[in-house]
Amino acid sequence: MRFAWWKSGVVYQVYPRSFQDSSGDGVGDLRGLRRRLDHLVWLGVEAIWISPIYPSPMADFGYDVSDYCGVDPMFGSLAEFDELVRDAHAKGLKIILDLVPNHTSIAHPWFTESRRSRNSPKRDWYIWRDAKPDGAPPNNWLSHFGGGAWSWDENTRQYYYHAYLAEQPDLNWRNPQVRAAIHDVMRFWLRRGVDGFRVDVMWHLMKDAAFRDNPPNPDWTQDRPGIERLLALYSEDQPEVHEVVAEMRTVVDAFDDRVLIGEIYLPIERLVAYYGENLRGAHLPFNFQLLNTPWNAREIADIVERYEEALRETHGGWPNWVLSNHDRPRVAARVGDEQARIAAMLLLTLRGTPTLYYGDELGLARVAVPPERIQDPWAKREPDAGVGRDPSRTPMQWDASPHAGFSAHEPWLPLTEDWEKRNVARMKLDDTSILLLVRKLLHCRRAHLALCVGDWRLLSKDEDVLAYERAQDGERFFIALNFSNQPRTWRLPDDVGAVVAISTHGDRGGECAGGMVELRPNEGLILQA
Repeated sequence: MRFAWWKSGVVYQVYPRSFQDSSGDGVGDLRGLRRRLDHLVWLGVEAIWISPIYPSPMADFGYDVSDYCGVDPMFGSLAEFDELVRDAHAKGLKIILDLVPNHTSIAHPWFTESRRSRNSPKRDWYIWRDAKPDGAPPNNWLSHFGGGAWSWDENTRQYYYHAYLAEQPDLNWRNPQVRAAIHDVMRFWLRRGVDGFRVDVMWHLMKDAAFRDNPPNPDWTQDRPGIERLLALYSEDQPEVHEVVAEMRTVVDAFDDRVLIGEIYLPIERLVAYYGENLRGAHLPFNFQLLNTPWNAREIADIVERYEEALRETHGGWPNWVLSNHDRPRVAARVGDEQARIAAMLLLTLRGTPTLYYGDELGLARVAVPPERIQDPWAKREPDAGVGRDPSRTPMQWDASPHAGFSAHEPWLPLTEDWEKRNVARMKLDDTSILLLVRKLLHCRRAHLALCVGDWRLLSKDEDVLAYERAQDGERFFIALNFSNQPRTWRLPDDVGAVVAISTHGDRGGECAGGMVELRPNEGLILQA
């Protein structure tokens, strides 16, 4: 039986500034990514999601786009992008491009024209509103990067809306010309061979037509980011957004074997709505539940069960899981070095499509970034809110040569303190490294349909041990994960014998198991019946 590649495969996110520098300027680029494709083939992933590479003033490192149909010279050229796509496809790898349709750069020609005058033909391409009688902004909406979400334009005497920086004005998705323009952008890249899109802040695309004030958040405290002071009842997740997503899906479906992924930070019950009516929405609305769930067996099991139940109600929505990304602390920073191995086994054995963030295969954790080297505009605007994203965007560590083989120049962000040991070249030689564990897990998924597309059944969810079964066409695997730093036991289902296929410790395999299974501290096992 053939399954869509985006169902059976694993997506690997590359933050291009930090993957491999080929030019010697300390910033990663497309030629560097091409040079490292063999690592991804060796690792065993199927698709590469590339964070934005478009021309940009880099106010938010590429998420402020000034040209949707080009490549910033920092990263290379369109010709080099085409070479990347050809090389990746030749090696059996798919390319997923980041699409940023909610907002542009203030330097985009569309916005330059829009702000020229109130009578501009592109005025309605962005969200312009009059001030209140006292001159105040049109409503109380907040920017995700701190402060208010409205900026005054003195020339045309109106405010424009920006959910993020003032340099990132929001497009008006109620305007059919905007929709058509972004659809043309999608077709431009699909014709160049990209295999799909990850759509940035998909749930933001439509706003309340009446621009009503957002209500206060009763749970907000002073130590939390300013954006959480209000509940985003009217500035996000509006009912009309599903029509927008369905239209994007139609564009993607006009090309063979492509995927539409949506960035959506919402509770499960609202998240699954983005699969769309009759599954005509996003193929994969990103499920970020594991980024915030307390790290214990019981609560993770509850999240998986709730998600699976919600998916059943969508009549076939395909699950997906994420443990780290460029906006949130890495999984090893949250759960520690030993439990990062448990996290890898969890991610790569749950039902659905996993997204693996670059460097998680090395167990990269939080990197200390000195104040003078902070790059993230959010961290600069809210220095006391703990929102800095730089520690999750540090360079990939390839070997023990200067600058970890990432660049011939000082990288744009620092390395880990242990980079001379925590690098690909060194960890490839250690059978017990997390790198070799991740590779074993990925190759095991590829070899056994039960582990990537098989059924999932919960077997145990006490406080310390999470156990579940994966089964497909007569194949059965049991996964037992010890979330504690103490030895634990778990009983296999009655009358089942199994063989240890993989241990997170990297030192067990082939031994028979039956009845009670001994789990060492922080150990996870895959057992094959």
